[in-house]
Amino acid sequence: MTDLATHLADVKKYTGSVDEAAVAGMAKTYALVLSKADSRWVAASDPAELGRVRDNFLKKKLGLKDADATLDAAIKAVVDKLKADRTKSRLTVYYLLAEHFKKLDLFKK
Repeated sequence: MTDLATHLADVKKYTGSVDEAAVAGMAKTYALVLSKADSRWVAASDPAELGRVRDNFLKKKLGLKDADATLDAAIKAVVDKLKADRTKSRLTVYYLLAEHFKKLDLFKK
């Protein structure tokens, strides 16, 4: 399992200001997912995986009601931002999406 400093460093590569409390909350919430090699990364080239990010994270976890096209566009923008990395950290993808939709407070304890 990766540590909080690793997650913070990865998120800092893609955003100007990082809410460390939100990253810590996300790391705790998704500790099990992040501890497994097959779920630690987002398979950005797999449409089914991106659909799961939309349905399970954006809709269920963040409670967004936007149209699928709007949510998919946000996911695409985040994936494009991370395209230099071969592996896309699930926590970083989730953080950038939560930041985009102004939902980081959901992860602060």
